[in-house]
Amino acid sequence: MLESPSSSKPLNQRPLILGSTSRYRRELLERLGLTFATVPPEVDETPAPGEAPRALALRLAEAKARAVAALHPEAVVIGSDQVADLAGQPLGKPLTHERAVLQLRAMRGQTVLFETAVCVTCQASGFVQTELATVEVQFRDLDDDEIERYLRAEQPYDCAGSAKSEGLGISLLTHILNDDPTALIGLPLIRTAKLLRAAGLRLP
Repeated sequence: MLESPSSSKPLNQRPLILGSTSRYRRELLERLGLTFATVPPEVDETPAPGEAPRALALRLAEAKARAVAALHPEAVVIGSDQVADLAGQPLGKPLTHERAVLQLRAMRGQTVLFETAVCVTCQASGFVQTELATVEVQFRDLDDDEIERYLRAEQPYDCAGSAKSEGLGISLLTHILNDDPTALIGLPLIRTAKLLRAAGLRLP
């Protein structure tokens, strides 16, 4: 159970929580040298009818942060979500090999936008801010054999877009355009650090 300091204490003494079950986000946040806990957010991630990928990522990031903050009102909470945008259609985690094959076939030769949103909130202080990082990724014109060999080698079934750019997935691409280098992995650290400072935390 997280300790809850009194509301009179400065925010940099509040607990920090990452509202996520993603090991990728946990490993990225560890780079900032902060002590934090992880709490899974209970949020329905189903897109609303006609919801654009960017809007979906922003909505879910804030929903995750608020869901965890409601349970830990004294804490500073980070919520994040990533949605791949293929010609306006959202692509989430494939979860299975068959769905990953379909995603990579649809993306071959295409430009895909990866929308990664991050929200930082503290219920006790009333702080809530959200930022979005958009990464443009150009996929090579992959053949079916390349797709199959890649998926068997890396099994990126828990990644939106079915590819890990930090691993072998980089070989599937022709370019990445990005102003926040870790956004494509799942958490834009430049924006996250900015929001944490705005919330009152002191980063090492």
